[in-house]
Amino acid sequence: MNSSVFVKKLASLHFKDAFNPYSDGCKEFDRHDAPRIRRENLQLVIDAALKISVDSLWIARDLGYRGGRRTGLALTDEAHLYDHSHLYGDLPLKRATRGPVVVERTAKVIWQTLKLIDRPVFLWNVFPLHPHEPNDPQSNRCHTRAEREACRPLLRWLIASLQPKLVVAIGRDAELALADMGIATSGVRHPSYGGQADFVHGMCSTYGLSSARCSEGQLSMFSEETL
Repeated sequence: MNSSVFVKKLASLHFKDAFNPYSDGCKEFDRHDAPRIRRENLQLVIDAALKISVDSLWIARDLGYRGGRRTGLALTDEAHLYDHSHLYGDLPLKRATRGPVVVERTAKVIWQTLKLIDRPVFLWNVFPLHPHEPNDPQSNRCHTRAEREACRPLLRWLIASLQPKLVVAIGRDAELALADMGIATSGVRHPSYGGQADFVHGMCSTYGLSSARCSEGQLSMFSEETL
């Protein structure tokens, strides 16, 4: 399987109460060609990651409605599309939605932390689609075991192809899911629900950053208005 086949297989996945940003469109927010744009964005990122040899793979639980549902990129909202582009050498990533740029709190902390780490990192989710509550597409829910298992071959291909030196599980749900697959990880707290400081501290510890650099990064990060 190559990256093109990977994206096609990802786009072919369908589950009840789960939005597939690579094949589904949102009438309320999406451009008419949004699924194609998100497929192309992901293809660009995967191909670039394969070329530069990423240092690490950060894996969270699933896409959120303010972030990956709209961009098609894990842990990335529209406000950080440029940062994702710059991480891999100024890729021509595009917005797939209409209206104002939407910010996701988790994505904000992720990308500010990536600036501290300053290494090539690939971002992904155990369940790479957006699971939502019934009749409420602008909500988040935890994916089911069946949904996760259906996506295992895609995750295994990514790890085998990218060959990261380190796999970091973001949040307990991701850590348990990856352990269930026999994937060794370094676990850190998810930055949501007041976990921002613990997340940053965990990442600084994982990458051996100095206390001074970590504290400076946290001060800069949390002095900004929380979104």
